[in-house]
Amino acid sequence: MKLLVTTVLLCFTLFLQGQVKDKDVLFTVDGAPIMASEFIRVYNKNLDLVKDESQKDIDAYLELFVNYQLKVKEARRLGLDKDAKYLREFNNYKKQLTKNFMSDSKVTDALVEEAYQRTTNDIKASHILIRLDETETDTLAIYNQLLKLRERVIKEGYETVQKEIHNGKTIFAEDLGYFTGFKMVYSFETAAFNTAVGEVSMPFRTRFGYHIIKVFEKRKSLGEVTVAHIMVSNKQKDTTVSSEARIHQIYKKILQGEKFESLAKQFSEDKSSSKKGGVLSPFTGGQLSSKEFEDVSFSLENKEDISKPFKSDYGWHIVKLLNKKGIQPFEEVKAELQNKVKRDTRSNLINSALVKKLASKYNVEEHKEALSYFESIMTKEYFKQAWKAPEGFKADDVLIEIEGTEILNKDFLAHLMSNQRKYRGRKFASNALISKEYISFYETSVLKYHEANLEFENEDFAFVLKEYRDGLLLFELMEKEVWNAAVKDTVGLKKFYKNNTSNYVWKDRVNAVIISSASKNDIEKVKKELEKGTSVENIMTTINIGGKLNVLPTADVFEAGNQTLPEHFEFKEGVSQIYNHNDAFHVVNVNSVMLAGNKTLEEARGKVVSDYQNYIEKNWVETLNKRFDVEVNKSVLKRVRKQIKKN
Repeated sequence: MKLLVTTVLLCFTLFLQGQVKDKDVLFTVDGAPIMASEFIRVYNKNLDLVKDESQKDIDAYLELFVNYQLKVKEARRLGLDKDAKYLREFNNYKKQLTKNFMSDSKVTDALVEEAYQRTTNDIKASHILIRLDETETDTLAIYNQLLKLRERVIKEGYETVQKEIHNGKTIFAEDLGYFTGFKMVYSFETAAFNTAVGEVSMPFRTRFGYHIIKVFEKRKSLGEVTVAHIMVSNKQKDTTVSSEARIHQIYKKILQGEKFESLAKQFSEDKSSSKKGGVLSPFTGGQLSSKEFEDVSFSLENKEDISKPFKSDYGWHIVKLLNKKGIQPFEEVKAELQNKVKRDTRSNLINSALVKKLASKYNVEEHKEALSYFESIMTKEYFKQAWKAPEGFKADDVLIEIEGTEILNKDFLAHLMSNQRKYRGRKFASNALISKEYISFYETSVLKYHEANLEFENEDFAFVLKEYRDGLLLFELMEKEVWNAAVKDTVGLKKFYKNNTSNYVWKDRVNAVIISSASKNDIEKVKKELEKGTSVENIMTTINIGGKLNVLPTADVFEAGNQTLPEHFEFKEGVSQIYNHNDAFHVVNVNSVMLAGNKTLEEARGKVVSDYQNYIEKNWVETLNKRFDVEVNKSVLKRVRKQIKKN
């Protein structure tokens, strides 16, 4: 038994010795330590993102990481971390990031689950609103007025009451159509979802006033759809025909029985989808920027249904339905809903819950007796935006203490002064105002303290913040030392292009018209006419008869490898042989051939600038390696390798 215990202890000790510890330094840059834990975290985070297998090699990735740290060191040496523009952008990001970590997880989770249930359903409703100032406390008369209107709606019907009372100024009786979660303020949304179909809600308050809601229908949301499309851009290159005429020509070919996928490959100008036969990634209602496209896509009912041509802001389309499925699973939309909840007024519930939890975590002491002092010095001038603290104001008296940090009367005074404008011209009791604003001030104070200490309390927050801090510095440095340098150095760019001309070449190209048809017989007729010298326009008139679109031309400059060109196409002037390509027959009338050759600097400028930037960066990194002393702790690196391989 003693031997067994000794063996277990020995194995456990060896395991601990093989693990990387938080304080293990992997390498130093001029003596500044870079922790092994940081390297492991960055490596694991980026493992699935890198496409180059060599970057998954630990030693190769370490080299990249060292170079990254060298650049950050250089940025600090140049003082970029003190630049006003950098500090402004970093602080803006920090504020945004902080919001993601400033929440109560239980409350957030409950609100996210509730939001999922609501966003997967639509409500058709109407409402009556009596406008009321947000700070008005005497609301009984308005409430009773809405109770009477509610009874009338139940007895007489909504439309009857609507026609009589709506004035568009103080009383609004409006049809809202269908809406879902996040489309209305949270309190309104809650009342709507809690009201049964056919029922009228009890009066409730939002920041706009008091409402009642009549719910007419509840239904499941539209779900998800997958479609393929053919698009003709409003700015198409082919000048022989308008976009609208071209899409209708393609539609005729579909009606004649030609394959949608083949026509998409040949004619669709959405190059991101045309190679796949026009297939788009699945989307839900509201996800795309084109309402017209979504409306048509969701209107198709059965698989393989094809729409008529229609126009969007991007051009003309024909859509084919590939698949329709129900609402997305909760886990797939959870992250998106979390972000929405935190941006919505729901966040007030999250903040209140978090403050309550933080107040029990921190040593918070309130001196609420000071509130009666503030009530005593509040005057009517506050509501004229002319109030000031009286002489002898007890500015340095302590109002709240958080972990020994004192928040003084003068801090609450500043809060009251900053909110004075929103109370201008309103009627509000002094004690009610002080109480309302103190609650807001107290919550803000606790959250500010938590925010200020978040980097020291939350490891994940600290890591992400450092990652962005360094990344932003690196961006500023790369822009200064590499990207702008490559663009502005015209002499160096020309020299680099001259030394690497062989890297920038055109493939064979043709200025041509490709004529396509599903019928080999029709294409043979076209070929004969082209060989006689008949113009493309006359051929179209002759062959496309009886309202049928038997052949379709495309004019452009085509480079070898272009998916529109048939495979094994022969680059020579004149009329080509007949090719079978993309499930159709094609003949190409080549006006001129431009053989493979070097691109000019202007023609290749984008690629040359990119390559020149890489060249500058490589030489610059070599300089940094000479400027800064890098020392790698080999024993720690050995443990890092073992730990990563185990994972």
